Amino acid sequence: MICRILVVTAVAAESDSVAAGLTTARPGPDEGLDADTGAYPDAGQGAGAGPQTGMDTGPGTDTGAAPEAGPGTSHGTATSPGTGPSASPLPGGYLLRHHGRTSPVDVPVDVLVGGVGPAAAAAAAATALACAHAQGRPYDLVVSAGIAGGFLPHAPIGTVVVSDAVVAADLGAQTPDGYLAVEELGFGRSAHPVAPELTGAVAKALADGGLPHAVGPVLTVSTVTGTAERAVELARRHPGAVAEAMEGFGVAEAAAAYGVPVVEIRAVSNAVGPRDRAAWRIGQALDALRRAFQLIGRTVFTEPEES
Repeated sequence: MICRILVVTAVAAESDSVAAGLTTARPGPDEGLDADTGAYPDAGQGAGAGPQTGMDTGPGTDTGAAPEAGPGTSHGTATSPGTGPSASPLPGGYLLRHHGRTSPVDVPVDVLVGGVGPAAAAAAAATALACAHAQGRPYDLVVSAGIAGGFLPHAPIGTVVVSDAVVAADLGAQTPDGYLAVEELGFGRSAHPVAPELTGAVAKALADGGLPHAVGPVLTVSTVTGTAERAVELARRHPGAVAEAMEGFGVAEAAAAYGVPVVEIRAVSNAVGPRDRAAWRIGQALDALRRAFQLIGRTVFTEPEES
């Protein structure tokens, strides 16, 4: 049974979308969200985060742009009164947003902005997991969430992808005969499989809600793909991959260290391939992410009612 959930995002804009979806899925006491849009009043900057941590989705643009991260901008700052759910600080400057129960079947969900890249994500997730373990209130599920690049034709823009495996796409070695994953080198691991029943439950919630989705491996990269050649190479190396992002494997490694199941849920903002900022649809992806967590919050993130 799932009793407590941790959701880790890279930046505050993603966290805001997750929080908005959870809040509209759980109508209850006012948490400072707009009743019509499900957004925080200051969602343009990311509630509970400095202005550098969100994504630029200003007036007149649907593509958005991720700003350059500066020192001290990864983790966010204390939430101002009235701008979101309750929050608590963690060591290292992290901040947990708490989404508690508004009905007897709701499962408490904590949302954490962990920073960009697998190392930052692993550090943030491990911090939250360690604190929860020390408090005697461990998590039962960890979710890596955000936006991603989608592999065509599996995951066009606006699709929500659900991982059946979280894969470090380039954790290995190049040899004259091709790429070798760390498992083939005799040490480490480059993939975390996701329990089929977990993937299936999330996919069913999205399907029942009419939200376009795809299930398959989600790749973690440290350098976002920017050429057609690289996209083809990754697709060949990882058959069936639906998306690439930058944090999932780090979150999965932290979860595995504490024996907690993990799943990656992302909305596609662009196609994996040549870097074309004009084709990005970050606003559309963030809205799909919000809708995904609205649907999941009503179904997967609840306890089964006793018959």
